[in-house]
Amino acid sequence: MSDTVRTARPPAEGRPEPLPAAAEDAEDTEPDKAEAGPVEAEAGPARADAGPAKQRDAFFDNAKYLAIVLVAAGHAWEPLREGSRAVTALYLLVYAFHMPVFIVIAGYFSRRSDASPGRVKRLITGVAVPYVVFEVAYTLFTRWTDQQFGRPISLLDPLYLTWFLAALFIWRLTAPVWRLVRWPLPLALVLAMLATLSPSIGNDLDLQRTLQFLPYFVLGLLLRPEHFRLVRRREVRLLALPVSAGALALAYWAVPRVDYAWFFHNSSAEELGAPGWYGPVMTLATFGCSAVLAVCFLAWVPGRRTWFTVLGTGTLYGYLLHGFFAQGAKFWGWYDPDWVQGPLGAIAATLVAAAIVTVLCTPPVRRVFRCVTEPSMEWAFRRPG
Repeated sequence: MSDTVRTARPPAEGRPEPLPAAAEDAEDTEPDKAEAGPVEAEAGPARADAGPAKQRDAFFDNAKYLAIVLVAAGHAWEPLREGSRAVTALYLLVYAFHMPVFIVIAGYFSRRSDASPGRVKRLITGVAVPYVVFEVAYTLFTRWTDQQFGRPISLLDPLYLTWFLAALFIWRLTAPVWRLVRWPLPLALVLAMLATLSPSIGNDLDLQRTLQFLPYFVLGLLLRPEHFRLVRRREVRLLALPVSAGALALAYWAVPRVDYAWFFHNSSAEELGAPGWYGPVMTLATFGCSAVLAVCFLAWVPGRRTWFTVLGTGTLYGYLLHGFFAQGAKFWGWYDPDWVQGPLGAIAATLVAAAIVTVLCTPPVRRVFRCVTEPSMEWAFRRPG
């Protein structure tokens, strides 16, 4: 997934502790709260005044916060890749699993998604409305930062990171279908493989990326609490260390040899300059790689409440807002000093990105932007009965 701004198609770049019972039934206690974003992948928008802690599982909030930090770091590394093979390897490694983690969690908390009025209402206010607002906002902002003052506002062609909201809207609408069919994950993988053979899919709602990331959402729909307990076993944690180290070494080796744009899932094989048969093969290969790295990541996510657990309830805000800083940093010349292109610059960029996205997930920021990110919009809906 490439998160660079585009006008048409993006260029090809280059705990052993068990889950609490309340968490296992989170969809019953807080139906559809925060299903709005990668980050609000629990049962519905996480509010600044979220209910009692026992209604949420700290594990998932911790996972979302740590993953959104990696998203911000990945964006901060983008301008530094050309001059550093090490930064590019880290970038490749992170892009292999950070969005799959979000999408799997989103699918997991969409297991009871249906066409009931309450869920449809939350799908509109928590996904569709933020999509429209931020699609317009990013278009206007990047007209200035990219000096492309004629860039059109198009609600059908997601710009920058708004693609996720468009994809999530489609995935959640189709959730009942995936619960009905007999072999949902193989079918989703087949659709993803076929998408890589079709450069003519076009940019409407970023369907190419929506289809290629679909298997991760369907996988989340199929998971149960016991699967997450298995991932957090001590032996899995210990095994995750050498596997992650090996993956990093492999990423370093692959930088000059493999087009890591396959992990962006936004282009067909033809658009990446590869034979058609590469598409289905790379779909299975990247899915397996991403699944293994996601397990390694989740294995080391704390299951207890930490200082950043509360921030995991606001990662929708961090996701949607940090892009303004990522885009503005290049325009404001943050990467211009020579030292920024070296190791100290990469460390500084990572720390600044982590600090910014952390602030954006805090309750005060959520209170300010809730009107456009989680609007109630009671005036727009009929009263029950």
